[in-house]
Amino acid sequence: MSTAILTGQPVPGSSIEGDLRSLGFDVRTASDAAEAETLLAQVPGDQRVAVVDAGFVGHLHALRLGLTDPRFPLAAIPGAVTAQPAGRQALTRAMARENSAGGGTAVAVDHLADRVVAALDADDAGVHHPELGSLVAVVPADPQARNEARQAVAAVDDEAVRLKSAVKSRDGFFTTYCISPYSRYIARWCARRGLTPNQVTTASLITALIAAACAATGTRGGFVAAGVLLIASFVLDCTDGQLARYSLQYSTLGAWLDATFDRAKEYAYYAGLALGAARGGDDVWALALGAMILQTCRHVVDFSFNEANHDATANTSPTAALSGKLDSVGWTVWVRRMIVLPIGERWAMIAVLTALTTPRITFYALLIGCAFAATYTTAGRVLRSLTRKARRTDRAAQALADLADSGPLAELIARYLPGPVRRTAPLSAAAGAIAVVLAAWLWGPAWQVVLLAGLYVLLSAEAVSHPLKGALDWLIPPLFRAAEYCTVLILAAQADVNGALPAAFGLVAAVAYHHYDTVYRIRGNAGAPPAWLVRAIGGHEGRTLLVTVLAAVLTASQFTVALTALAVAVALVVLFESIRFWVSSGAPAVHDEGEPA
Repeated sequence: MSTAILTGQPVPGSSIEGDLRSLGFDVRTASDAAEAETLLAQVPGDQRVAVVDAGFVGHLHALRLGLTDPRFPLAAIPGAVTAQPAGRQALTRAMARENSAGGGTAVAVDHLADRVVAALDADDAGVHHPELGSLVAVVPADPQARNEARQAVAAVDDEAVRLKSAVKSRDGFFTTYCISPYSRYIARWCARRGLTPNQVTTASLITALIAAACAATGTRGGFVAAGVLLIASFVLDCTDGQLARYSLQYSTLGAWLDATFDRAKEYAYYAGLALGAARGGDDVWALALGAMILQTCRHVVDFSFNEANHDATANTSPTAALSGKLDSVGWTVWVRRMIVLPIGERWAMIAVLTALTTPRITFYALLIGCAFAATYTTAGRVLRSLTRKARRTDRAAQALADLADSGPLAELIARYLPGPVRRTAPLSAAAGAIAVVLAAWLWGPAWQVVLLAGLYVLLSAEAVSHPLKGALDWLIPPLFRAAEYCTVLILAAQADVNGALPAAFGLVAAVAYHHYDTVYRIRGNAGAPPAWLVRAIGGHEGRTLLVTVLAAVLTASQFTVALTALAVAVALVVLFESIRFWVSSGAPAVHDEGEPA
């Protein structure tokens, strides 16, 4: 139970006490700062507490934004301040200091809550001040100002603002104009019936899995049903985030579910399409795996570039300036968002093509569209990186090193590579990636490929032997992803036996999950997965070398069994650690508000 301490003289006709109770607060009153400090000390340390001026006038949603968001230890709006357990010590200190300075002066004059917020801000305590927009939150100084404030409250539809704020401020064209206009009302319907974002997220996953099962039937009816259900899954996918924003139900588990289920849904659907095609006599597993690899590498490009420039100084370039100018022209914004094929446009395309064409045509269109989008975004980011003069921080370098996913082999070799800092790290990574992939393409399961995989290990170690602060060092993680995934794809395809490509699909999916998990931990400022996990699954270079050795020493059927066993082992280890982390109390309570994936 949360506690709200109302300070100052009560105002006749005020709804503040009822508003606080409707938000789940147990309301207590204090006539002065000394009594407020006493009441604060009586609230158990594991509960949220708020200090609110009795003269507050404003919208209920303004209070909700300021006092109930679980993501911030300290938060405030005019006339109110709140602290979760992590922020209680800072609030107690500020209250004690202000009480001592005020000498017990009646807070109806001094507005204790605002003075405490000023003290917290002066201490750089990290108080969150939510953007209220047109919502009203004030403590009027006299009856005339109070009457004007109440008129301002009546002039703004609190519920309309709340619904609008439930939608992401930046999203894709399809999502913005074809989904969000009605999904926000579904979110409100869910909120009024006590449904949680996690329940909606789970419903979205189940719907997508049913869609994949329909596609796996290989019938035209199944393909049509799959397309419809995929769109329905996406509507629910939008609804869960809107419900979280509408009701401020952010959670650690929700962060994990929302971050990972999108990938699980999309890649399970790829597998369903491949199974459906196989029922019709068309083997498209290589296309399905290629689509998953391309999509994953696109995301790693996004993540690596953003992390490399997250807190860089002097972070400007002529290319970025041109991009800003283009964004000032309305129609170009939507065109540029659409051509990168974000999740809304991508899933709509997949759904329509599934219903109307064949899995092979669907994958061809997906590969062409994603390849164009990847070329466009990567080229633009390379130009930005080459033309900007930015100093990258130790944090950025560490994030890139974590995203690289280097294992014990690379770590060991890197220790014996002394010398000055080299600016050729991306070239080393690219050379190693090209060498091993090209060798697999030319020779298939052969010892020549193993030798070049060994060269890949050496070059990948050289690439990460120094802090990754170069202009193009953010390319290293996606190059490693492409090398590992493409090697598995090519060797499985060249095995030319039933089951090899599905086994490769499973292995890449398990490893990709580990890489996505790493990304979302870094985004939540929780650090990378533990070192033991990376070592246990070998790192990218260890897995690549192992797959080439298995392909060289085993028969095609034995290689398929080995890939399957490796996929199961990696999946069990990474899922165990991921679930342990995300359901623990130490995981960050975040919600993704970034670019559409």
